[in-house]
Amino acid sequence: MSIQSERAERTKSYCYDRFGMFIHWGLYAIPAEGEWIRSNKRISIEDYQPYFDTFDPVNYDPKKWAKLAKKAGMRYAVLTTKHHDGFCLFDSQYTDYKATNTPAGRDLVREYVDAFRAEGIKIGFYYSLLDWHHPDYPAYNDNIHPMRGNEAYKNQNGEHFERYVEYMHNQVRELLTNYGKIDIIWFDFSYDDMTAEKWEATKMVKMARELQPGIIIDNRMGGDVCSAEPEIYSGDFASPEQMIPAWGVRDVNGDPVPWETCITLNGHWGYCAKDHNYKSARNVINMLMECVSKGGNLLLNVGPDAKGNIPDESIEILTEVGEWMRLNSEAVYGCGIADIPKHDWGRITKSDDALYLYVQDTCCEDIAIYDCPYKAKGAVLLADGSYVRMQEPWNAHSYKTNGKVPLFVQTPEFRNLNGNANVIKIYLDKE
Repeated sequence: MSIQSERAERTKSYCYDRFGMFIHWGLYAIPAEGEWIRSNKRISIEDYQPYFDTFDPVNYDPKKWAKLAKKAGMRYAVLTTKHHDGFCLFDSQYTDYKATNTPAGRDLVREYVDAFRAEGIKIGFYYSLLDWHHPDYPAYNDNIHPMRGNEAYKNQNGEHFERYVEYMHNQVRELLTNYGKIDIIWFDFSYDDMTAEKWEATKMVKMARELQPGIIIDNRMGGDVCSAEPEIYSGDFASPEQMIPAWGVRDVNGDPVPWETCITLNGHWGYCAKDHNYKSARNVINMLMECVSKGGNLLLNVGPDAKGNIPDESIEILTEVGEWMRLNSEAVYGCGIADIPKHDWGRITKSDDALYLYVQDTCCEDIAIYDCPYKAKGAVLLADGSYVRMQEPWNAHSYKTNGKVPLFVQTPEFRNLNGNANVIKIYLDKE
């Protein structure tokens, strides 16, 4: 079986789910300026230590997080078990720099796993390949390390980088051994010459697949997931960030590649107290439907605060998204590319036996679907099953596209059931 065939088999469930929750959380929630604060402000380990000494998320209740994710219609989650600052939310035997040694005093990853698994949500672990706390990780000459160019770190340039790689592999082994079935491992990230076999990526992937058969792995260890012959460490899906590719993601032969865009709800991944520039629920739904229509997933981020609370704004947005999903999730789960060009009025997704028209905007009584290769046998408003008429305008034959009359759906029956865009389900005649 080819690498592409194996990848397709592993990602079936993942590509069905389409919508997940990203959770960025760690010591950086205390200064509340985002997860890159150590690098951005060049903070030393000593000056960062007070956050470790006072980390005590008294309101941390992952059961609430999990219930929110489920209510929003998310079917998998990915938690930052260790971010670039090197702090571990899990009880690793290979470091003292972990949650169990803070006032929190417990394995926070264990609680996350138990809570989300109880809600039927698939479990994902984010693990940073970088580590700004480990003494064997390059510092002085590294382009993004907090201590780059600091004369006190002139001799820390990864002379014993193999010791860090061993440490990293040991921690990944812990994560994939101690918490039962893990569905996704999300490595982040390769840069400059820190890529591929610098991480001993082949060895890492083989270990992951041995410990967790069927696990999904992202593409950030290196390699080219879109090549004709992807490397073993190229991963199972592409991972664009803060953007949605114009045409989805395809390999060199033009075949679709599984992909997932990760996007923040405001302008930061980790908690930022001053950032209230949140996307609306309508924005989120638009992004989700755009991703699905292009054969991709949306991994939407929340950044809990230092006490473990998901911000109220995030809760409100996800609750509203959940109301839309309650009525329209059929247009998301198990759907993908319809092989119909994008139309001005919105997006189209497709399941095995139906098209779903996500109607964002229309100014006419009829919306037209041009270049539709399918034969329709009826339409309903997905939210309540009410009948939607399909009738060609009397002069439609005068305005063909590529020699074909467009498929027309009339819109006067529309009822905006929850303040967000409607979805029309068109039943396909498969004969």
